[in-house]
Amino acid sequence: MAKIIGGITTSHIPAISNAMERGLEDTPYWRDFFAAYPPVRKWLEEQQPDIAIIFYNDHGLEMFLDKKPTFAIGCAAEYENADEGWGIATIPTVTGETELSWHIVNELIEHDFDPTVCQDIKVDHGLTVPLRLMYPDQNYKHLKVIPVCINCERHPMPKPSRTFALGEAIGKAVESFPGDEKVVVFGTGGLSHQLDGERAGFINADFDEECMDKLVSDPKALTKYSNYDLVRLGGSQGVELNMWLGMRGTMTGHVEEIHRNYVAPISNTGAGLQLLRHTPKR
Repeated sequence: MAKIIGGITTSHIPAISNAMERGLEDTPYWRDFFAAYPPVRKWLEEQQPDIAIIFYNDHGLEMFLDKKPTFAIGCAAEYENADEGWGIATIPTVTGETELSWHIVNELIEHDFDPTVCQDIKVDHGLTVPLRLMYPDQNYKHLKVIPVCINCERHPMPKPSRTFALGEAIGKAVESFPGDEKVVVFGTGGLSHQLDGERAGFINADFDEECMDKLVSDPKALTKYSNYDLVRLGGSQGVELNMWLGMRGTMTGHVEEIHRNYVAPISNTGAGLQLLRHTPKR
């Protein structure tokens, strides 16, 4: 059967790609952020996962305020990036995965989730920045990607417990897939940040560290928060923790943290990185 070998959490802010384009990785502002990624890249090179399930949120490129699905899953053979107006260079086409993605969709619907199924979708920086961080030479064509998009922009948004349950359902679907593929799951975005309003620039490093701790040891404790709690504790964009919870929900076996980093501020966010090794139950 297919198995989930691990999970990776990472920021997806547009400024990351701009810094990479301009060769700023070793400058004082960025050094501590980028220096944390080589161990994760090394792990990916050693493990050679076949498929990446990437939880992300679309920031208006494909799903604007007039059409905003709560949950959406890509089932396409490939995905293109497009200009979002951030000044980020587009990246090469991302290879899609069709068999497992359709299996996941069917299993989700069978178990009372109703995602929007996307057979033609462009992906924005929420998905492309993490790929570029993990594969800075953009040599990711071998990796088949399943995008899972979560609404983190427009209320009403899915609450943390529902997003975690979505992850659990996706994890069970992967475990029931009749193949020997190795799957890695990304939770992108976050952590605490607020980009506008009276609290613009707000970062809660203590809360961020608590979330990273609980993500390993007691993820269900985080599902007790409401989205309003996340906004209060983590800023108006702190609800992106939902992508991390979706990722963590997919891993139902033993989870061990093997790498962590936290830097703040990075482009007015608390930027967390975690590498979690997963040993599936058998």
